[in-house]
Amino acid sequence: MTANPLSNDKAPLRSRLLERRRALTPAERAAAAAALGERAGGLAAPDSTVAAYVSVGAEPGTGPLLEALRARRVRVLLPVLLPDNDLDWAEYRGVGGLAPASRGLLEPTGERLGPAAVCTAGLVLLPGLAVDRRGIRLGRGGGSYDRVLARLAAAGARPYLATLLYDPELLDEVPAEPHDLPVDAAVTPSGVTRFDR
Repeated sequence: MTANPLSNDKAPLRSRLLERRRALTPAERAAAAAALGERAGGLAAPDSTVAAYVSVGAEPGTGPLLEALRARRVRVLLPVLLPDNDLDWAEYRGVGGLAPASRGLLEPTGERLGPAAVCTAGLVLLPGLAVDRRGIRLGRGGGSYDRVLARLAAAGARPYLATLLYDPELLDEVPAEPHDLPVDAAVTPSGVTRFDR
C-alpha cells in the first residue's frame, strides 16, 4: 500500500485520484477491466444476486465483469439514479438493455425494483476512488452509495461489500467521517484485499 500523499481533506485527494485515472491509456483501462472481471466475478456464487454498476469514463471497467456474472447465472442489479441522488435498481439484461441517462451514466431500461431491492444482494460492488487499510472507501462525494450502505444497515442486511479500484488506489489512509462505513474488500486488477470489519 502507498501512503496517502494528501491532507485530511477529501477534495484534493479526489482531484489527484481522478487525474491519475484520466492519465491511463485505453489499453491500460481495458487490461484492468478484464482482470477485474475475473477477480470480482469470483466473489459471486452462481445463482446469487449481485448489486453492481456500469462504469463510466475512466472508472475501473465493469463491462467484462457484468458479462461474466450473467454467464454464471448471477442475477445482477444495476442502479438507476433518482433526482434526489438516491438509487433505484433494475436487473441487468445485457448491454442492449442499457440506455444513456443523466450525468453520462448508462442505466438499465427494465422494471424498477425500488431502492430497497439492493437488500436482496449477497454481494454489493461499490464504485470508489480509493480504499484504505481499514476498509474505508472514498467515493466521489455525491452520497448515493452512502445512502445504499445506510439502507443495508437499517434493514439488517449483511451483504459482502467490495469496491473496484485500480492498484494504486489502495492507500494507507483516506480521510473519514463518522458516517463512512467500511467495506469488506477492495478488488484491484492484482487481486482481492480483504479487511476485518
